[in-house]
Amino acid sequence: MTADQPAPRIAYLTAGAAGMICGSCLRDNALVVALTRMGVDAVLVPTYTPIRTDEADVSIDQVFYGGVNVYLQQRVPLFRYVPAFIDRWLDLPWLIRRVAKNGATPDPKILGALTVSMLRGSQGNQRKEVDRLTRWLSETLQPDVVNFSNVLIAGSAAAIKSRLGVPIIVTLQGDDVFLDTLPQRDRDRAIGAIQELAEHVDAFVVFNRFYAEYMQDYLKLPKDRFHVIPLGINVHDFRNVPGIIQRPESSTPTIGYLARLAPEKGLHHLVDAYIEMRRRTDAPAAKLLLAGWMGNQNRAYAEEQFQRLRDAGFADDFEYRGEVDRAGKVQFFSEIDLFSVPTIYQDAKGLYVLESLASGVPVVLPAHGSFPELIESTQGGLLCTPHDAGHLADAIQGLLLDADRRQQLATAGRSAVTARHSAERMAEDTLALYRRLLE
Repeated sequence: MTADQPAPRIAYLTAGAAGMICGSCLRDNALVVALTRMGVDAVLVPTYTPIRTDEADVSIDQVFYGGVNVYLQQRVPLFRYVPAFIDRWLDLPWLIRRVAKNGATPDPKILGALTVSMLRGSQGNQRKEVDRLTRWLSETLQPDVVNFSNVLIAGSAAAIKSRLGVPIIVTLQGDDVFLDTLPQRDRDRAIGAIQELAEHVDAFVVFNRFYAEYMQDYLKLPKDRFHVIPLGINVHDFRNVPGIIQRPESSTPTIGYLARLAPEKGLHHLVDAYIEMRRRTDAPAAKLLLAGWMGNQNRAYAEEQFQRLRDAGFADDFEYRGEVDRAGKVQFFSEIDLFSVPTIYQDAKGLYVLESLASGVPVVLPAHGSFPELIESTQGGLLCTPHDAGHLADAIQGLLLDADRRQQLATAGRSAVTARHSAERMAEDTLALYRRLLE
């Protein structure tokens, strides 16, 4: 297939995050929007739960592998055989949203068994869901390519390959983080199931060299199956943010954090670094602006960080804005001078890094995961030693005291994101891969 031939029809299967705005949903939605603008017939298909984004949601109003349904089919054998009209009711988007909003976090043992079952596809307890998805793809959508947004929803790969005979792509964007939360026995069984279904996958897409090498070793899969397509974002809204270059220099600079308020995102490290820096006699009287989703399971953790700031005497110097929509995100970046999310884990994406740089705000990040390559690509920030609050404080303080350096990083980062990390560039690279697989 050449570039002059008609664009392929794409079924892009994504996974909702139980009512939370998640980076994978944002990225998948932006990719499908960009592909559509290029003339590609790309359809975004939700699984588990409806997705939430801070832009216009282009996913279809139908959910496959509905979270309520797959859970009941795992726990109550009767539900593996109920009539289709009951399945349709259980998969209603509004019902799934309500259950997801009010539901508790499942027991890891239950989640582990469910994950393994889902990955086994037609051999698992959700075989009815495999049949439904495969039938819909073959009879209704009839795609030329099927792309799963993570391997955990790709248990139907063998059935789809057998029935449709089309290329199957799996995008990996943090799958290991979930797998590592499972009990060891279930994790090992899940990886074994992934290795089996990988025989039916034509390509694995990752966003950077780090994650390609990491997942090749983690899943024990051959190197030639992996394709690096740099992460991209919709830069249009962020172009309107007055970056730090356009703003008058403030006597009270602001450090920003925009991510889930959770231990793995490293909020406590940022609080440690902020308190340490503010106690230094030569440090600027910086403020701390926090935003992001606070789940019930992390509420005590987040409140503990807020209380630590109050106890240190900085009650009036920090603000938590909650979860922000698109307009709120643009406003957030217009108010900060420096951005940092010092993750504990090795982040496979770093979407928020690109959003900050596209807004003309430099970043300070730990030197692990996707971050070193993002800094290498954009020249928009500084790296510090992971898990070292003192080094993080040094980097933040040094940058806050050097306005010229901040402006240099902001200019380079904003230009690089527009040139190399836009959703349009990501879509072009993705379409090129689809075409190669169809040749």
